[in-house]
Amino acid sequence: MPSVRSAATAAVPAAVHYRVEAADLHAHLFRVTLTVARPAAQQQLSLPVWIPGSYLVREFSKNLQRLQARQGRRALPLEQIDKQRWQATCRPGQPLVLSYEVCAYDSSVRTAWLDAARGFFNGTSLCLRVEGQTDQPCTLEIFAPEKGATQGDWSCATGLFPLKTDPRGFGLYQAADYDELVDCPVELGAFWSGEFTACGVPHRFVVAGAAPSFDGPRLLADSRKVCEAALRFWHGRGKPPHTHYVFMLNAVHDGYGGLEHRNSTALICGRRDLPRTGEPARSEGYTTLLGLISHEYFHTWNVKRLRPAEFARYDYAQENYTRLLWFFEGFTSYYDDLLLRRAGLLDDAGYLKLLGKTLQQVQQTPGRHVQTVAEASFDAWVKYYRQDENTPNSTVSYYTKGALVALCLDLTLRREGRTTLDAVMRGLWQRCKAGPMAEADLRAVLQALAGRSFDAELDAWVHSTAELPLADLLTAHGVGLENPSPGWAQRLGLRVQENHGVHLKTVLRGSPAERAGLAAGDEWLGVEVNGQGWRLHKLDDLALYAGQASQATALVARDGRLLRRDLRWDAARPHRTTAPEALAAAPTPPLTIRDAARVASWLQGGSR
Repeated sequence: MPSVRSAATAAVPAAVHYRVEAADLHAHLFRVTLTVARPAAQQQLSLPVWIPGSYLVREFSKNLQRLQARQGRRALPLEQIDKQRWQATCRPGQPLVLSYEVCAYDSSVRTAWLDAARGFFNGTSLCLRVEGQTDQPCTLEIFAPEKGATQGDWSCATGLFPLKTDPRGFGLYQAADYDELVDCPVELGAFWSGEFTACGVPHRFVVAGAAPSFDGPRLLADSRKVCEAALRFWHGRGKPPHTHYVFMLNAVHDGYGGLEHRNSTALICGRRDLPRTGEPARSEGYTTLLGLISHEYFHTWNVKRLRPAEFARYDYAQENYTRLLWFFEGFTSYYDDLLLRRAGLLDDAGYLKLLGKTLQQVQQTPGRHVQTVAEASFDAWVKYYRQDENTPNSTVSYYTKGALVALCLDLTLRREGRTTLDAVMRGLWQRCKAGPMAEADLRAVLQALAGRSFDAELDAWVHSTAELPLADLLTAHGVGLENPSPGWAQRLGLRVQENHGVHLKTVLRGSPAERAGLAAGDEWLGVEVNGQGWRLHKLDDLALYAGQASQATALVARDGRLLRRDLRWDAARPHRTTAPEALAAAPTPPLTIRDAARVASWLQGGSR
């Protein structure tokens, strides 16, 4: 499914050429040969330290080894300038050829992987930047491993434009520049492959690692509905910005995540969450996977094209800061499940169940009182991607709270009756010409379509730690807010891991657990209640041993020592239960349908 380019464009010789081979499958080594047709006298080369869409400095150069340079038969010395840059002194008029290996042992969507069963890479992990020539056309030549070395008959899939490839997809591809090259990951292996067309756009889905029970046709049918909902959302019957699209899904024993690209996405999921032949009911895990597919596909517009002004030109050598991830990730998180509803893959109750979980996640995070969602966006490089036991107490997620900001905006606009958030998103697309935007653009479109300023709301919801008006807005749209009994984790203010015992991962700020002196890392061994001691195997055992009591002595192990801690809780209330927090403090979804017509009008996209 190549993109449409003119014959003249395809015929332009590449100034930069990459040759990628699977050098040693069992050693997880790719071999890369880079040819620079017209190098500078002092040619610098560099490898990115991060990949767009994942805001953490990952130091990809740590996986690069055996870097050598030559011109003709003459070996050139390479001077390493810093952790990611090298310089070669070149003779004029001669091509510069560099060769090196990359260890590919990261099975996530962000880096590179290679073994006898599968290969995958992002260009940011394998492809050195030729400084001064990053805007030049480049080619990527991908070679199949030797026959007999792999498990199964391998193929190749990527969103790059094919110049000359064999039926399995190996061969020569073209990119307009370095940005396009590294924005099109490559999947290699004996993967399952299927195709569908959504609103006239061809889509390909490749799945690695699926179990024999995998129902591929069903995944294609449901993904087509998701893509059609997104295409109609942004363009109606108009022309989308991409001419083809590739989903690359790696099914593993336990995993979840995705990374967006301009005309493709790399996904990872648990193989038990794939749809299964003969099982028509959608499992919770499969619904979550469809939400991930919807999320990454929505990014085709919201962050890959309509993007923060700070990302107008990526700097691959260092952090690229923006305060707008609450919009680009948060608003995408609002629409991912909403588009599942509009595609008919969820009913209203199913959507509200998922929304209720988002409410719970935000309301059970004390860090929302500490950090604004704009600050969370800026701090992603040092906080969101480097979480620890204190993260819930000091930060808020720009994904989840950003989604709730979008919810509040949408419901406010719908209540006032002049426009919707759907129209605002399309208005931004037109105003910014599908390119860089600033928060001022959002404010301007809101005022133009809604007939009034939304500065006060955005200042309060985005740039302060004030509570969002969730209860009032949801009630006005026919959604009831319930307050079921909380679980023990919420009552005590804990996040735990239960694996052959109770291990404390996080102790929430101001909670009964914190006041008792419990700490992250403790193993909670048992409790003493009314003079009797009991072994604790899971947190909910407290219901059995504590009964109606409101205090107990916790016996915990910390750094090899046994400690007793006096624990008191309110038997009637969860930790920090105040309206509207109570609506999300329980382990069961807190939202119910009170007025079906109003809920349907909102969820099914009324008042376009």
